[in-house]
Amino acid sequence: MYALTNCIIYSERSTLKDYAVIIKNDLIDSIVLSAELDPNMQQIDLNGANLCSGFIDLQINGCGGVMFNDEISENTLEIMQTTNLKSGTTSYLPTLITSSDTDILKAIEITKSFRDKNKNQVLGLHLEGPFISLEKSGIHNKSFIRSPNQSIIDTICANSDTVKTITIAPEVTSSKTIKQLGASGIKVSIGHSNGTYTQAKKAINNGASLATHLFNAMSPMTGREPGLVGAVYDSSIYAGIIVDGFHVSYPNIRISKQIMADKLILVTDATAPAGANIDKFNFVGTTVYYKNGKCFGEDGTLGGSAVTLIESIKQCVKHVGIELDEAIRMATLYPARAISVDNKLGSITEGKVANLAIFDKDYQVNATVVNGLYKEN
Repeated sequence: MYALTNCIIYSERSTLKDYAVIIKNDLIDSIVLSAELDPNMQQIDLNGANLCSGFIDLQINGCGGVMFNDEISENTLEIMQTTNLKSGTTSYLPTLITSSDTDILKAIEITKSFRDKNKNQVLGLHLEGPFISLEKSGIHNKSFIRSPNQSIIDTICANSDTVKTITIAPEVTSSKTIKQLGASGIKVSIGHSNGTYTQAKKAINNGASLATHLFNAMSPMTGREPGLVGAVYDSSIYAGIIVDGFHVSYPNIRISKQIMADKLILVTDATAPAGANIDKFNFVGTTVYYKNGKCFGEDGTLGGSAVTLIESIKQCVKHVGIELDEAIRMATLYPARAISVDNKLGSITEGKVANLAIFDKDYQVNATVVNGLYKEN
């Protein structure tokens, strides 16, 4: 048991000063006034830093110089976990973009094995495709894009303990399939779609509860056809949004936040350059270049991002006008709710898992706590 002291605590509903968080084993034991601490208890002085729940990234393709698609292995997940901690992300969904059935099965096996050995870190797998639109495929390998077949859907559903989220295009995925995926416990996310508002709303009515990287690779909202963006706005589903200054304009993020409130969540869609010093990498057979913070293919198509969640929070505050406490919730509580793990993660609450991030006024992450274990950067 130990206490984290001399910090600004961002709890689920309030910002606390002159309080301490007591950690016991792997859980948050209590939040108490610093003056009431047992003087004999071990204390870690955070020197006035911000203390919040560890960030949760629901869409991350790679970081630290590696890509999950490129090498589907526990070693890749370990590198991603280690890299994530440096920027305050304590839990994440490794994301496999449009691939063969063989790679999907391998990703399920590897993710399950790593998750079972490293609790509350990798929370499951995000399958981004392959049941998506050719017109809105982005950097995805078009040769792997296909319609769902019952066999692979049955297999994915049988592994719903590992597959947390699957991104589908509603115009190529039947209502029956969406219902089956949802009934198994998998969160169905609409994205990489050229579908109409009506098609998107039908998917939502049949159980889709998320949208993948709002605005990007989806039919836009226009005067006569609201598209996927309009369907998201006109529903109460969650949507991830990439705040790197390239994928979505800051005014559009601000407008989306005003409309969606606590349903808008931060995701990175990060790739190999995040947390690494490289200028190009392989993304499912395509060379993607990294320059001045931007990831792009030879034709200029965006190929994921190199942003981190702490950088996303900073940009929400500085460029979008979102208050720090709310920007933190967009990277902690709201993603936890979106994948139904908020019973144990996503906020500094008594009884929840002690996964925490500590960062200073300059948005530099100084330390993290994972399953109760404090580690400085």
